[in-house]
Amino acid sequence: MEAERNAAPNALQLTGERTMPGIAGENYWFQRHVIAYRFAAALVAGGEVLDAGCGEGYGASMLAERATKVVGLDLEADVVEHAQATYPSVRFQTGDLLSLPFPDGSFDGVVTLQVIEHLQRPREFVSECARVLRESGVLILSTPNRLTFSPQGIRNPFHTVEFSAADLRSVLAPKFTVERMAGTFHGPRIAMIERIIRNSFAERQIEQPVPDWPGWLRRAVERVRPDDFRIRDAKIDRSLDLIAVARR
Repeated sequence: MEAERNAAPNALQLTGERTMPGIAGENYWFQRHVIAYRFAAALVAGGEVLDAGCGEGYGASMLAERATKVVGLDLEADVVEHAQATYPSVRFQTGDLLSLPFPDGSFDGVVTLQVIEHLQRPREFVSECARVLRESGVLILSTPNRLTFSPQGIRNPFHTVEFSAADLRSVLAPKFTVERMAGTFHGPRIAMIERIIRNSFAERQIEQPVPDWPGWLRRAVERVRPDDFRIRDAKIDRSLDLIAVARR
């Protein structure tokens, strides 16, 4: 994966809307995405998979290590161009998530991580995911937990709607049976940092622009790895992100 990324001829601009690898100040958020893609990859092994809202493409590349075929879909042509040049093992294309450009029953799995909160009509998106899945196909979906990420109201300018676990079940229920609702949590190392600073590690990063971070925070963020997170089924209302596994 690293060699593929280094070969990319066109870098994407960091806008705050999508997380990308190789950016020191984004590393915490990037690794939070990586642990979710690892989780999803194990569930779609051996299948044909759609990464809906693939962004930079690193996640689709991770899925391709386990799946037999992966298609990455994104709305923006420059994003797709970058992804295709960077991760040639995956087929990338442009398309509207509310009108997926695939026939009914095209995939064994749909993976869509940190995407649904950006959409104006999430129920239409869920219906489209169900349509392109084969019988008993699996949907793996993650989204920030509204109860911990923005309990006072949406604060990320790129989000249009956010979900609690109950909200997410409600959106999925008309088209899917939710097999598992899990959550992403900090592991012991980050939990120890939070005890020392008496603050949420994520919130501490948000408090200041990256150029103003003190040295200890910069070093701590750069050292974050996927193993600094845990995915658990218990106490998901306290989780950082929600992860739903659902079947048609």
